[in-house]
Amino acid sequence: MDKPLISRRLMDSDGSLAETPSGTPKEQAVSSPEIIFVAVFREHYSSLCALSDQLAGKILVDVSNPTENEHLPHRESNDEFLASLFPACTVVEAFNVISAWTRQAGPRDGNQQVPICSDQPEAKLSVSEMVHAMGFKPVDMGPLASTREVEAMPLRLLPGWKVPTLLALGLFVCFYGYNFIRDVLHPYVQENKNKFYKLPVSVVNTTLPCVAYMLLSLVYLPGVLAAALQLQRGTKYRRFPDWLDHWLQHRKQIGLLSFFCAVLHALYSFCLPLRRSHRYDLVNLAIKQMPPPACAPAPACPSLSTPGFANKGYLWDEEEVWRMEIYLSLGVLALGTLSLLAVTSLPSIANSLNWREFSFVQSTLGFVALVLSTLHTLTYGWTRAFEESRYKFYLPPTFTLTLLVPCVVILAKGLFLLPCFSRRLAKIRRGWEKDGAVRFTVSTEHVLPEKTSHV
Repeated sequence: MDKPLISRRLMDSDGSLAETPSGTPKEQAVSSPEIIFVAVFREHYSSLCALSDQLAGKILVDVSNPTENEHLPHRESNDEFLASLFPACTVVEAFNVISAWTRQAGPRDGNQQVPICSDQPEAKLSVSEMVHAMGFKPVDMGPLASTREVEAMPLRLLPGWKVPTLLALGLFVCFYGYNFIRDVLHPYVQENKNKFYKLPVSVVNTTLPCVAYMLLSLVYLPGVLAAALQLQRGTKYRRFPDWLDHWLQHRKQIGLLSFFCAVLHALYSFCLPLRRSHRYDLVNLAIKQMPPPACAPAPACPSLSTPGFANKGYLWDEEEVWRMEIYLSLGVLALGTLSLLAVTSLPSIANSLNWREFSFVQSTLGFVALVLSTLHTLTYGWTRAFEESRYKFYLPPTFTLTLLVPCVVILAKGLFLLPCFSRRLAKIRRGWEKDGAVRFTVSTEHVLPEKTSHV
């Protein structure tokens, strides 16, 4: 007798799942169902050739995936190879991009889309009905010739994150090198002070907010450029350049990386007082504030009761205190707003919001986060941009470099709010064309305020 099959689930005709008993022989397992799931590796397909007669006329649903080493050498996909072994069967590829956890927990806890490939429309329809019955959404990906592309989906490692991650790393390296020159190399060259201990924490903490701030501004800069293009062209029906289109598609990933860097900056800031160097600085500052040792002539030696002595040891800068309070408050508000943006980017949260709610959070609150971050940066810099001592090796402070792109975005957004631009942009996004045949006339009477969609 052939080796018995292991226990597995089969789909009944009504869409419910029926458990087959453990130890069912192969011939008996494939005799009754019309749709059979093939869950074996490519090299074991040949072991099913003995069942060719029993499998004739049935639908074989292949759920296997090749490894990266197996996918590259083969010119044909697993499904095409399976179809060549069983020409009397109809091969359908499905469920190969759905994880085992999603199959067990259900579509609510994972991706709902199930790509389906087959050369027979009737088989596709049957499997699609089964997919619907399981709570998933079937996606027709075409004939079996498309299965090689579908099989490559699980092999990709975060394909949408490659460019944003490289962008974030590039910004981090640039700003880290810039801060190293200013905060470590300059004191070593000019004053012969060893500040290399700042590299692991202090320089990193100075770099992270620069990266987070720049990435956040780069989330909203492509929308500004797209709006400017639509105003210049006078239509929304012309495609954006490829670089701008790809930029727009990566805004979510860039925004999440901005939030990640902002959270790291907050954590590093909490760690600053724990450093041994910080404690030494506090002790040295306390020693400097101690009164001089007692002297022999009593009248010449000031005491704690002497007028003016208490003021000597009392440190308080009203302007600096207010600056720091406002700076920290704006930073907390900006991080909190970014947290809302990050949470609503999750598919489970985004799917529970309607378009207006999602647009309000991602567009309006996102712009508020950018403004708060700008104010946070300005209060950090305060008057430092105008102090000559802040220009190390004639290099301006780092925060002045980060303000350039965000200020351009904020000014452009404010410019687009002017009636002469906002009305024209709203008409274009509703289908109006400057030189085209499609024109819409919007009545100025009884016009309700409407929020336009943001690119």
